[in-house]
Amino acid sequence: MQFLDDSLLPENQAPLVIQVAPYGPQFLPGDSDDIPVTMAEQVQKAVDCWNAGATVLHVHVREADGRGSKRLSMFNEMLARLREAVPQMVLQVGGSISFAPEGEGAQAKWLTDDTRHMLAELDPRPDQVTIAINTNQMNVTELLTAEDCGDTTLGQAAYFQAYKEMWIPSGPAFVEEHLRRLQAAGIQPHFMLGDVGQLETVERLVRRGVYTGPLVLNWVAIGGGADGPNPRNLMEFINRCPEHAVLTVEGLMRHVLPLNTMAIAMGLHVRVGIEDNLWGARGERISSVQQVEQMARIARELHRPVASGSEARQLYRLGEHYATADETLARVGWLPNRQPGQRGTPLRRAA
Repeated sequence: MQFLDDSLLPENQAPLVIQVAPYGPQFLPGDSDDIPVTMAEQVQKAVDCWNAGATVLHVHVREADGRGSKRLSMFNEMLARLREAVPQMVLQVGGSISFAPEGEGAQAKWLTDDTRHMLAELDPRPDQVTIAINTNQMNVTELLTAEDCGDTTLGQAAYFQAYKEMWIPSGPAFVEEHLRRLQAAGIQPHFMLGDVGQLETVERLVRRGVYTGPLVLNWVAIGGGADGPNPRNLMEFINRCPEHAVLTVEGLMRHVLPLNTMAIAMGLHVRVGIEDNLWGARGERISSVQQVEQMARIARELHRPVASGSEARQLYRLGEHYATADETLARVGWLPNRQPGQRGTPLRRAA
């Protein structure tokens, strides 16, 4: 991504897309008074976040006992209700489904490849499903302090240890098949990338024609196998993104606010919600709705408009699909593939 002299002026920036992740599957209802449990409460939380300014909803679902659901039927019911309650919102299903441990001390793990592939069969169809790239450690505890965990379930030694040892199973065979199924179903993959190496893998998938659509992604700065919340990491990732990528910044706990403030100023997009962060000022809880309101308020102070639902869909280029690898590279903003016998850096072809 390039920055021109006038790139920081809000009139030259796209409207701000606010993603919200208000369901926090790693937490249990007793961990916060901001965790919706019944289906009606979960839908109302989406409505409240929409009214506050969020246009993209990261969807997980809870069972009646408050634990994260792994049943596709529950996701289908949730999506159907959301389509009625927030019809203009972009519905983004979390590709992990739910990685919360089943019981005290149980391993925190993602479900099998076959189960995750079934996300392409959800009905009604979500707009997006998130996808992680490359099998990797996902130790979400590495950046957490005792203060962050507070009196939540993550403050319990066995539960904390389960999350400390979590990893993402996302090898080449899974990724290629999952992308094939999602694209065939008309669902946009939303890439969740923790570092430049994962972005490079996505570029190779595009160059081989495995993925042929817009590049919509989050930089996931949660440490423990992903980048940490260092501004130098953020700038390197931005530098390596192609021109027409849609980039959202995602952090963890109290790092969310400063990282997202930088994102708003630079014309990028933001993610908030209790899945990522429980805290406002040190020691003070903040709800998902309050986090959305905070992002909208900062954007207004910088004179940058917050995207409407239709603007978010347009920015994400939902529904677009390209015929070839060459067309995808051109539309995303990467240099073309090298042609036989060609030497030197392949230049973009004239339109």
